[in-house]
Amino acid sequence: MSGAIPTVVIVGRPNVGKSTLFNRITGTRRAIVGDEPGITRDRIHGSAEHDGRHFELIDTGGIVVEDQEYIPAQILRQAEVALTQASYIIFLVDGRAEITGSDRDLARMLLRLGKPVALAVNKVDSQVQRDLVHGFYELGIGDIYPISAEHGTGVDALLDHVTAGIPRGEPAATAEAAEESAPGGIKVAIIGRPNVGKSTLLNALTGKERAIVSPIAGTTRDAVDETVLHEGTEYIFVDTAGIRRKGKTHDMAEKLSVVMARRNIRMAHVVLLLLDATEGMVGLDTTIAGYAHEGGRAVIICVNKWDEMKGPDAPPRSKFERDIRDTFKFLDYAPVVFLSAKGGIGIPKLFPLIREVFQAASTRVSTGELNRFVDQLRFEERKIYYITQHSIRPPAFAVFTDKGGPLHFSHQRYLVNQLRRRFGFKGTPILVQTRAKKKGKD
Repeated sequence: MSGAIPTVVIVGRPNVGKSTLFNRITGTRRAIVGDEPGITRDRIHGSAEHDGRHFELIDTGGIVVEDQEYIPAQILRQAEVALTQASYIIFLVDGRAEITGSDRDLARMLLRLGKPVALAVNKVDSQVQRDLVHGFYELGIGDIYPISAEHGTGVDALLDHVTAGIPRGEPAATAEAAEESAPGGIKVAIIGRPNVGKSTLLNALTGKERAIVSPIAGTTRDAVDETVLHEGTEYIFVDTAGIRRKGKTHDMAEKLSVVMARRNIRMAHVVLLLLDATEGMVGLDTTIAGYAHEGGRAVIICVNKWDEMKGPDAPPRSKFERDIRDTFKFLDYAPVVFLSAKGGIGIPKLFPLIREVFQAASTRVSTGELNRFVDQLRFEERKIYYITQHSIRPPAFAVFTDKGGPLHFSHQRYLVNQLRRRFGFKGTPILVQTRAKKKGKD
């Protein structure tokens, strides 16, 4: 994010309600909320406003300062990145629980930063709980606010204090605001099954360690986004959670991740479908590819870890691509690129290719051009009077013929292939709807 507006960071140990407070303040459902600890792992950004004061809000993963396990250590690292950019820190604790060693460790870490900190005591829903709030002064933080993130009580008072030094007025430009206002912004969703390298690819594309990267499958649960300006074009990259089959999503966080990942596919302009070259294609890859195709998104198939395909048994690139085409017959329009997210191989070529398929999906052909195109078509099944394009992303066409009902599959494929040959449409699906021309109409 740009850092052009003040940044407020929410921190706390796992399962104290940080994501609930984030959603409450931003008025969105950006972060997954649930009863299982450790649901948020990456840091999530959002734009917020209180009493005419605009700021950027960051929700961090649950922090356990002294935990040496890989994921908690990476969460701490992500949080530290956010804290260095913070204008203000909201330290969230659970008002229904006693102060823990993790709370004390985190309080000491925050006080050492020398940045303004407010202690928000969450889950205070009764007078009895409110009477116990004074006990949290032992953490050494003077500004304490009892709140209920779930019900919203006390949050306004907390924000009055946190935003007191922020001037009122129009928000400065942020990545999210630019996404809404700048027509040149291309939103790109990175999808794939767990542990194929999605977070590594996000970091390679953005040049930042924005998402947690680990060899543990399922590390990313929330969708994490980052804006990059490359050669005058703005790209908004979204690293979605690894998608598992529905039957394999046993806990709530994984189930919600599938829902949110599919939502990000629908909201994207371009989808990067990431495959693992070392594992080849599996059934789940086809399922995930189907999500992108069904959503009507422009698609680029990215074969990751290609640099690891060495030795006499490694298939040549041409054979691997043929296997992809045989497996993903419905994605015959999607270009295939071979890369190494970890090594940075092939990454620079992705930017112009993303722009190319986005522009193809955004192409609108005039009715006059389509009429000249129709004159060159040769159909035995029925007569085509004219074609009009009624939408983009994906390009969708209404075909007016002398008969009702859809075209035969082979004829529809022929028509789509001819549209591609004449007008391009690289990387995007094309929708065709057949309509019978009414008698008596010109």
